[in-house]
Amino acid sequence: MTIYTDPENRIDSDTNRWLSPTDICHELQIPLQTFYQWRVKGIGPRAYRFGRHLRIDRRDFDEWLQSHVEAGHTFGSPEH
Repeated sequence: MTIYTDPENRIDSDTNRWLSPTDICHELQIPLQTFYQWRVKGIGPRAYRFGRHLRIDRRDFDEWLQSHVEAGHTFGSPEH
């Protein structure tokens, strides 16, 4: 028996593409109020509104996160 998988219908990282504000706060370990303060100040990750739901694209969030790495610090590098 051959099993055919359609690449258009595969389940992979795209299933977790959209994050809610609560998902973001859980991942960053910050209060939800902080996320909304960032939105008011225009410094948070780009978000999309679907009806009354606010969602953040995982790729946009990852790019936003990388843009906030402190200068001179890299992950995995030994500290002197």
